[in-house]
Amino acid sequence: MPPPTRCDILVAGSGNAGFSAAVAAKEAGAKHVLLIDKCPEDWAGGNSYFTAGAYRTVHGGISDLLPIVNNVDDETAKKIDLDPYTNEDFSKDMKRICSGRSDPRLSKILIEESNSAVKWLKGNGIRFQLSFNRQAYEVDGRLKFWGGLHIKTEDGGKGLIEDHKAAAKKHGVEVLYSTALKRLIPDPKTGAVTSVEVQSGDEKVVIETGAVILAAGGFESNPRLRSQYLGPGWDLAKVRGTPHNMGDVLETAIRDVSAAQAGNWSGCHSVAWDANAPSDTGDRVASNEFTKSGYPLGLMLNILGERFVDEGIDLRNYTYAKFGRAILAQPSHVAFQVWDSRMISWLRAEEYREERVERISADSIEELAEKLSTSHGLENKDEFIHTVKEYNEAVYAFQEEQPERKWDPAVRDGLSTQSSSKRLALGKTNWALPVDKAPFLAVAVTCGITFTFGGLKVNPETTQVVSSATGREVPGVYAVGEMLGGLFYENYPGGSGLTSGAVFGRRAGTAAATAVLSS
Repeated sequence: MPPPTRCDILVAGSGNAGFSAAVAAKEAGAKHVLLIDKCPEDWAGGNSYFTAGAYRTVHGGISDLLPIVNNVDDETAKKIDLDPYTNEDFSKDMKRICSGRSDPRLSKILIEESNSAVKWLKGNGIRFQLSFNRQAYEVDGRLKFWGGLHIKTEDGGKGLIEDHKAAAKKHGVEVLYSTALKRLIPDPKTGAVTSVEVQSGDEKVVIETGAVILAAGGFESNPRLRSQYLGPGWDLAKVRGTPHNMGDVLETAIRDVSAAQAGNWSGCHSVAWDANAPSDTGDRVASNEFTKSGYPLGLMLNILGERFVDEGIDLRNYTYAKFGRAILAQPSHVAFQVWDSRMISWLRAEEYREERVERISADSIEELAEKLSTSHGLENKDEFIHTVKEYNEAVYAFQEEQPERKWDPAVRDGLSTQSSSKRLALGKTNWALPVDKAPFLAVAVTCGITFTFGGLKVNPETTQVVSSATGREVPGVYAVGEMLGGLFYENYPGGSGLTSGAVFGRRAGTAAATAVLSS
C-alpha cells in the first residue's frame, strides 16, 4: 500500500516502544494512527525482537504477579520464593547501576509506572510468564528468584512482537513497513511539526500529521557512529539485534527541529556474545541465544590468559550489560568463559547447548589451554594455567577460613577468593568455587552491542522533544524507547529497557492524542 497523505499521529519504529505508543494513542481517542518502519515486515520489531522479553517492574510479590502470568500451576506456586520488588528497591538499583546519573524525573516515572504499564500490556494481549529459565535457581527444593527481574514475555522478544502486532491490528493502527522517515517539516511560523516526508520504495511522500512519535532506535548498528561516539574499537563490536538502527532518525530530529541531545552518548548496553555470531546483524532464528551470560558461575580470561573482571561482583542482571565493553577492551576483543564439571549443568541450555555454541571440552586445564592455544587464539597458555591455579588456591584458602559459607547462585553469597592468608589482585566477590574438577568447558565470546544510551532530551511528563535552540518543547514531536535520552548511564538494571519503552510509549501516545484532539 502507498503511504496515506494524512494521519492524526505518525509513529516511527515498530519495536516495543513504538507499538506501545501507537496503541496508547488509539486508546486515547486518535482516529488515524500510522506506524511506519523502514525495515521490511520480516524484520519488524527492531531490537525488541532480539530480547529475552524481560520486564523489570515493581510488584508486591508472587500474589501480584500470578494473575498476569500463564505458566504457573498450583503445585509450582507452592515451591516459589519470590520477594516483593518495591519502588525503593528499583530506585536503589537505578541509582547504583547508573552511577547516580539517571535523570531523576525520568527514573521516578519509570519506577512508579512500571507495574501499571506491565498490567496495561497484559490487558492488550501481551503474554507474560515467570522467568524460571533465566531468573530462578532451584536450591534445596525451592525455586528461588533473584535480581529483581522476574517476568518475561512468552517466547521472548519473538512472542512480544507477535503480540504487539496483534494488539495494533485489534486497535486499528495502520502499519507500513519499508517506509522510512526522511524529514520532519515544521511550520515556519509556529515551529510545530505538521508534516513529514517518508520514502516508500522509490517514492517520496509528504504526510500531514498532528504529531510524530519517534521510536526508531539508537545508532548501535552504525559502525561509523559507534566509533565516533563510543570510541575506538567500537566499530568492531558485533551487532546483537536489527541492522536497521543506524541512528538516522536521531540525526533527522537534530537537523530538522534542533532537538536537544541528552544522556550518555559514549555509553551503551553491550554483552558477552558468541564470538562466532554474525558481525553486522542479529540472527532472527538464534536471536538472544547468542548471549553468553554464565560467567558468574565460572571465570573469564583473555587471550593472554588473564582475568579482567570480577565475575562475581554482582548478580548477573546488574553486570551483563557492561561486561561486553570489558571484553571489547581485551586484545583481539575476545575472551574465554571457563567452567568445570561442578557448574556445567547450571548453564542455560538455550545459550550453551552444542547446537548453539562451539563447546571446547577437555579433561584437564592443561589440555584445555592447549586446545585454546592451537585453534582459538589463546596466546599464553602458561599464564592461562597459572591464572586458574592461583584462583583455585585462593578459593580453597577462603573456604578453609570460612567453612560455614554456602554456595548459593540466587543470592550474593559472599563466597570469595579474598581471605586473610591469600588475596588475588583481582578477586571474585561471590560464587567463587574451584575450577579443578574434570571435565572442563570453555566457549569463546566477544562484545555484542544491544543499544546506545545517547538520545534526545524530552519533557518527562509527555516525552515531548525539547529544542536546543529555544529550550522549549517542539510542538508535535515526541521521543521514546532508545531515542529517549537521560535514563541510562554506563550500565542499566536488566529488563528496564523494555519497561521504559512501555511506560514512556504509553505516555507519549496518550499525550500526543490529547494534544491532537484538543487542537
